[in-house]
Amino acid sequence: MRLTTLSDYSLRVLMYLGARPERQATIQEIATAYGISENHLMKVVHRLGQHGFVETVRGRGGGLRLKGAADAIRLGDVVRAVEEDFQIVECFGSDDACRITNVCRLKRVLNRALAAFLEELDNWTLADLVAKPKALSDVLAIGGR
Repeated sequence: MRLTTLSDYSLRVLMYLGARPERQATIQEIATAYGISENHLMKVVHRLGQHGFVETVRGRGGGLRLKGAADAIRLGDVVRAVEEDFQIVECFGSDDACRITNVCRLKRVLNRALAAFLEELDNWTLADLVAKPKALSDVLAIGGR
């Protein structure tokens, strides 16, 4: 199984914001820090805002910041919110044309594995990912603002 770029970038944005929660950041500075497209990050930030993980401040001096405390943001919740499709095999979808679906046990096994994966992510918070904020801030060149 592989998470989409949307999940990857969503977690990176949250880590960036979580490393210095007292300050606002801009999409431009996050994009520069990670070397990724601003246009793509705009979509990511929009999705994170829709699901209540970040809030944006418009206008001069605006930017974005975490909407809640880092220890309240569960990684499983983030992945569930931003991943559009957990159809890891054909039989998970409505267009299942597999010939053995009626007798196959693979779907059950993979469904349990997916549930275990998400349950493990639920054990971790954003605070766990940014437990060493100075080191992360230094690597990403997050300055004061």
